[in-house]
Amino acid sequence: MAWNTPGSDNSGGSNGRTPRQRRPDGRGLDALLDPLRGLFGGGAGGGNILRWAAIVFGLWLVFNCFVLVTEQERGVVLRFGQFSRVLEPGPHLKAPWPIERVTKVNATQSNAYSDTVPVFTRDANMVNVEINVQYRIGDPQTYLFGSRDADRVLREAAQSAVREQVGRSDLDTVLNARSELTTTVKQQLQSSLQAYRTGLVVTELNLPNARPPDEVKDAFDEVQRAASDKTTAINQAQAYAKQIVPEARGEAARVRAAAEGYKTASVARAEGDATRFSLLVDQYRNAPDVTRKRLWLDTVQEVLAENRTVVGGNSRQLIYVPMGDKRNGAAAGGTPMLTPDLLAPSITNDAADTGRPARSPRPTGREEVTR
Repeated sequence: MAWNTPGSDNSGGSNGRTPRQRRPDGRGLDALLDPLRGLFGGGAGGGNILRWAAIVFGLWLVFNCFVLVTEQERGVVLRFGQFSRVLEPGPHLKAPWPIERVTKVNATQSNAYSDTVPVFTRDANMVNVEINVQYRIGDPQTYLFGSRDADRVLREAAQSAVREQVGRSDLDTVLNARSELTTTVKQQLQSSLQAYRTGLVVTELNLPNARPPDEVKDAFDEVQRAASDKTTAINQAQAYAKQIVPEARGEAARVRAAAEGYKTASVARAEGDATRFSLLVDQYRNAPDVTRKRLWLDTVQEVLAENRTVVGGNSRQLIYVPMGDKRNGAAAGGTPMLTPDLLAPSITNDAADTGRPARSPRPTGREEVTR
């Protein structure tokens, strides 16, 4: 029987007071339990069971209606099995089960899918292409109810997109230039996921490697070496062209400049000769004898400077070979010099040209040179 039951004779000591009555201040654990004892009537019975059932139902109702959604999650609420709303991160309240039910999905977690797919290229070559796909849940409602298995749909759609795009490309593009191919595959895969209502979003897609099957690896390596040699030869030819073309252009410019210089010099020389001839004509008209003699001496001097054959006054041909002076180190074969042995031709005046009678030459005691 409880201690607070009226008429109880439970004594806890010599003074006949219960243990709770011994505490004059009413403090302690008993003071906290007194309201609960009063709520349940302080004993067993049908009323106590109902009270406990009401308390348990109230606690269940509170915990069932309260929903806490974390930052990484999204809550999909179903009301009588039909989609109602999506709960964002934070605390929320809902109707109790079975009226409303919440399914939480991780919308920020990144999932990965990797596989190797054998594909035929446009030029009938088989190549194994590796696929790496990173994806997450973009629409929780569509992810849960849009398709039966969204992850499986993604795998099959990724393989289909790779086969389609690689089948439209040649082997060289698949092996050496996959950047543009990767972008196209990613766009097509995302379009397929939207069309199949998967609710998934592709964050990254890579085709890290493409290699031929093991059965044809040796032949493929030979083709790769040939392609590498081709690239090397092209680079060497371009380097040689970049080196030789400027040299050829420089040589052409030099030849062109030399030709222009020769042209200018020849024209100037011709014009100078013409001017000099005009001046000589004027001088010849004024003094024909002196001009004729000067021209003859200039011509002889020019001829003798390049020829060792010297013509004497009596029409004899003499070989003039100067030996040079050993004291001053002059070498033989130098430019011949006019000596007293070379006589100047006599000047005869033509009466028809000058209008005056010809003058006989004066004796000089030496042989006159006749032209």
